[in-house]
This record gives sequence, structure tokens and C-alpha cells, in this order.
Amino acid sequence: MNNSVDDPVDATELSRLRWRCRRGLLENDLFIDRFFRRYQGTLSVRHATGLQQLMDLADNDLMDLLLARREPEDELARPEVIEVLGMLRARDLPIA
Repeated sequence: MNNSVDDPVDATELSRLRWRCRRGLLENDLFIDRFFRRYQGTLSVRHATGLQQLMDLADNDLMDLLLARREPEDELARPEVIEVLGMLRARDLPIA
């Protein structure tokens, strides 16, 4: 089956993604929980890919990105990662 990066993430994959996003630092979990509350109904395969790449980071490296202490570099500076990082960082949007 050919999936487009813009296809929505199905319920099973969304559940796996949420489980994959569990972190050791509470602060990271707070960002991630807010992200899922806002966007879980509209996440695409592209978003899931970007989020998975961020979840490959160590907790402290992820926190530095979430707090904008640094920006994605090298292999991590991909459009899908940058988009998801922006979604994770967004504070002023209402939670749906």
C-alpha cells in the first residue's frame, strides 16, 4: 500500500506513536502531551516521521530543542522535524 506523507495517521499508529513518545523527563512529557491534545486528530504520516526522529534524541537534547536553546542541525534539520518542533513549541494556541 502506498501511503502519502500527507495521509492521516490511523488510530493504531497514533497509539504506537504516543507510546513511543513517553519520556524520562517530565518537562518533555508536558510538551508532548500538549502536542497530542492539540493535534492528534490532524497528524499526518509526515508529522509522525518528524516526531519519531525527535524521539530518537536523548531527553536533554530534546529539551534543548523544545526550549529553543538550540535548533536542529545536520540530519535532524529536515522539514518534517522542523515543522513538528514548531508544533511542539507553540504555546499560544488554544487546546482543542
